[in-house]
This record gives sequence, structure tokens and C-alpha cells, in this order.
Amino acid sequence: MPHWLIEVGCALIAAGLMIFGMASGAFGQALLPPPPNVFSTIAPNGDVNPYGIAIVPQHVAAGLTLQHDDVLVTDFNNAANLPGTGTTILHMDRSGHSSVFFQGPQSGSGLTAALGIVNRGFVFVGSLPTADGTSNTARAGSLLIVDGNGNLVGQYANSYIDGPWGMTIYDLGNVAHVFVSNVLNGTITRLDVAFPVGAAPVIRKATQIGSGFNHRTDPAVLAVGPSGLAFDAKNDVLYVASSVDNAVYTLTGALTATASLGSGQLVYQDLTHLHGPTQMTFAPNGDLLVANSDGSNLDQNQPSEIVEFTPAGQFVAQFSVDANNGGAFGVAVEKVGTRAVRILTVDDNQNTLTAWTEILP
Repeated sequence: MPHWLIEVGCALIAAGLMIFGMASGAFGQALLPPPPNVFSTIAPNGDVNPYGIAIVPQHVAAGLTLQHDDVLVTDFNNAANLPGTGTTILHMDRSGHSSVFFQGPQSGSGLTAALGIVNRGFVFVGSLPTADGTSNTARAGSLLIVDGNGNLVGQYANSYIDGPWGMTIYDLGNVAHVFVSNVLNGTITRLDVAFPVGAAPVIRKATQIGSGFNHRTDPAVLAVGPSGLAFDAKNDVLYVASSVDNAVYTLTGALTATASLGSGQLVYQDLTHLHGPTQMTFAPNGDLLVANSDGSNLDQNQPSEIVEFTPAGQFVAQFSVDANNGGAFGVAVEKVGTRAVRILTVDDNQNTLTAWTEILP
């Protein structure tokens, strides 16, 4: 199977990003796609530093503000660029219109890359607030639950949530399993959520399924630890990106675990290509994509990279979203029909969301 980042090489050329050599036969004489759409992620109140990206799923409930293919982006910093004080989730629709979907407390929510949407239309988002933008005042935070029209309908805060930094959701319709990485204590939590008809989601059970991940506060990037998550439901395997170790671990049995599986198994550690990995997702070919924040293992020659690697831990390819370090915090992809792939990245330096669609042969 051709590697995915190489398959989309034409799209990367059109986007003005790093150019990859083409795999033999991957594209043939395919035409270059149109240039990507670039959206500002600066909120009307001045919030900056986009962290999380989530695409509204195909079968989202009708009659909501959120529609299929819309995109949500969180801002982690306020107008003064203080980390942990951003309050805004921005909403971008397919026509290119941008608006505020949700506004958190003005005292500073610190909305993180822990962001996900279920088909019922509810949005789950992590909050890691600070009083002054420094790690000295970082608090455990909470998980906010917002309905499909941007109204806060719940807030979950206890010992299972301690600096929610990354998220993935396994959505089964009437129930969902929300996996959250906690950057302040190095744990992974699974929340089993039910959706009563006409009511707000109910968290039926919380289980700490991972622990012992390296973590620390950091004056430059606030915190590093377990970050991006990706769940392979077929094999019941949760992939965990560690921004301290520049590695990816697996927790096997994450859906059924009744107690901590520890830090699981190391599947990919790459000090050459991983530089503070944050948000992570699956590519259409089953490989994994991870955004590198450059929060650790900084390399001036490899800035703001999106890295592709196989589930077995083999490096495949990478491309840069910014010429400077510290730009890549989020990545999301979705299939569009049977012959197209939509790719989205955020650039923390430029405060932008870039989206482009690649037509496959």
C-alpha cells in the first residue's frame, strides 16, 4: 500500500509545503489540486494559539449549529498570549465562514488539544487554566461538555482529570468512550458516557487505564507529557504520544480495562523525527500522523513537522507546516467519498488553520 503522506505529495506542493518524492504509481498524471484554504484562528476577543482541531462527523444530528464537515478549533492563549487563558472554540464551516462557537469563562479556560465531537452533536473539550500564563499557576482543570449549538451543558472535574491535553472518542451512538490524556500527572482516563434522550450526556464511569507516563511542567511550553491519542477499535489498542520521551506507546485492551495498564508498550521512539509530539490521528491508509510542537527535542532543521509512521513503529514521511519551530500543534483528516481526502493542520505561529482536499486517482 502506498504511504499516505507520499500519496498526497501533489497536495503538499500546491500548499507550498515540503515536497516529497512520489511513490511509483501513487498519483500518475493526477492534476494538482487547488491551493488550500487558510483561515485565521484569532478569535474576536483576541484569543490566539490554536491547539485542537475536530471535524464534525458525517452522521451528526440534524438541526444543530454544527453540520457535517464543519471544523472546530480551540485557542489556548488569550489576547496577551498567556498560555492557559484562552476561552474560545472557533467554528469554521465549509463555505469559509468563521464564527465563535463557544466562549468559556473570562477568568481563563485554557482550552487544549483535548477536543472531540460525537454524532449526537456534543463537544468534549479539555480545560487547563492558569492564573498568569505560567506553569507555576497551572491547575488541574476540567472536561467541558458543550451541546451542538455552543451551550455549556456539563463540566467534569475530579481526580481522573488533571491537565487534559489530548483526546480521542470511540462513538457507538447511544454511548461513547472518551479517552483523555492528563499532562499534569501522566495518566490516561477512559470516560464511559451515555446520551439520554433530550438530556445532557451522563458520565457513567471513569477508569484510569494508563499511568506512569513521563510528565513535567516547563517554563517555555507550560507542560509536556502524554498528549495525542488515537484509538484502533478493531484491535482495542490506544496509541499514546509522549511529548517528553518523543515516543508513542500502546495500551492494549483500553476499551475493556478495569484498572491501569501502566504505560503500556513502546512502539515508536524516534529522536530524529519526533519533537514534542502532540495531537495524533490515523491516516486513511492506517498509518498514524502526529503533529510536533517542538516543545522538546528541538531541531532547527526540522521545524513544525507532521510525521507519518506505521502502527508497527516505522517512520514513513514528514512535512513542515511552518518554516519556524513551534507551529504544529494539531492535525486532522477525513475521507471525502471514495476518492478524496481532506487534510487540516493548525499553525500556532501564524494563528491559522489550513485545509485542503486531495483527489486520489
